[in-house]
Amino acid sequence: MTQEDTRYEAVRSRDARFDGEFVFAVETTGIYCRPSCPAVTPKRHNVRFYTTAAAAQSAGFRACRRCRPDAVPGSAEWNVRADVVGRAMRLIKDGVVDREGVGGLAARLGYSARQVQRQLTAEVGAGPVALARAQRAHTARVLLQTTTLPVTEIAFAAGFASVRQFNDTVKAVYAATPSELRVTAPRGGPAVRPVAAPSAGIPLRLAHRGPYQSTAVFDLLAREAVHGIEEMDGPRGRRTYRRTLRLPYGTAVVAVDERPGRPVSRRSAGARETSGHPGGWLDARLHLTDPRDLTTAVQRLRRLFDLDADPYAVDERLGADPRLAPLVAARPGLRSPGAADPEEFAVRALVGRAGAEHIVQRCGKALDSPYGTLTHVFPEPAALAEAELHGTPAALACALADGTVRLDAGADRDDAHEALLALPGMDARTAAVIRTRALGDPDVAPPGEHVPDAWRPWRSYALQHLRTHELPRTHELPRTHELPRTHELLRTHELLRTHELLRTHEQENH
Repeated sequence: MTQEDTRYEAVRSRDARFDGEFVFAVETTGIYCRPSCPAVTPKRHNVRFYTTAAAAQSAGFRACRRCRPDAVPGSAEWNVRADVVGRAMRLIKDGVVDREGVGGLAARLGYSARQVQRQLTAEVGAGPVALARAQRAHTARVLLQTTTLPVTEIAFAAGFASVRQFNDTVKAVYAATPSELRVTAPRGGPAVRPVAAPSAGIPLRLAHRGPYQSTAVFDLLAREAVHGIEEMDGPRGRRTYRRTLRLPYGTAVVAVDERPGRPVSRRSAGARETSGHPGGWLDARLHLTDPRDLTTAVQRLRRLFDLDADPYAVDERLGADPRLAPLVAARPGLRSPGAADPEEFAVRALVGRAGAEHIVQRCGKALDSPYGTLTHVFPEPAALAEAELHGTPAALACALADGTVRLDAGADRDDAHEALLALPGMDARTAAVIRTRALGDPDVAPPGEHVPDAWRPWRSYALQHLRTHELPRTHELPRTHELPRTHELLRTHELLRTHELLRTHEQENH
């Protein structure tokens, strides 16, 4: 079977596991859909396949109003790939083209704008402008259907240069005017009632494919939570994680609800067959000081919760190993969480939880008004570079501030890893932790741990299975001394840094 034959089989079986991996367009209707669209399956000779929604839009097709193909998880391929196309796709999703233009995107990648245009068009069927346009259209639809912001404000919040451009794009993508799109908001969606403005909270459903082990992710976030910028509320299994974010145009407070796993069912997918439900979502609410940050905030939450992963590919590879098979069977769809703020995570990996809380209180930017226990935003690298840090944390802060170390969505992972190791006092294990979480690398093997090559390219996920299995299976969160070996180095840094901070505090008081 050819790739297109396989894709058509996925469309015929309405297999939601392929949602986000490609879209299909129907020439007789002029509409493009997600693979799981419930509409009548079109004839094979009328179907065209595209890697991205932007490519389908560029070919003149409009989005299906029934299946909303723009509301699916992103392709896992862009998080895995380390080449220029993968890096470019991550940067575009983070909103770089809207903020800095194609020239800014190319500069971050180290290529000319023409080279970036050529490579993206060849790989995904659309250039950076078209990809950013599709993303703006999706952001506009979300704001139209979940807030009562005036249409003019939504146009600029979504990243459009003019109201006319906004109107033309929405009509081309959705075959409806912005006003028509607003009154046709789907029932049963995340917004029970439209809110007055993004500052009051934009309700969203953060989609994922396949099973999702939310308990393991929320346990990890609870253990790592830094007072002042993060909090976890509610009983285990029904928790809400909240945190502050420093974003390009302002700040945000975001909240994500834990969603218990659903029963596993059997499902056929044409050329491949596996166990697992087609997917689901995490309910979220975003409180933004500037609605232009919506796209960036959503993408950073998706990276933190690893929502664009392909659990079927991961579980298939790791489940073939006798050591991991029972762990994969016990926790299908286990994720390898990333970081909402890569630079923040890198600093926290060095100073530990107590050190991070001290930094927040001393250098963090205070919110205009506290939100529960959330009072600050973690300081940016420039502020940290001017703070009285010492040793490796100080070197890291300066390197992040001057660009010697880059950890943004489009950073070259190998270059960043080498730059981290070049910092005085930086050890290989801490650099590996930063690479796994801050850079979202799915295939990291920390030094000193036996990680077989057979687990490639999902070694980060394999280690996550081992760590989760080692934790006590109780309803109580583990105490510090009960954490597995992978966290030993971070605990040591935390204890040493805490001692140093206490000693400094005593000297200041005297």
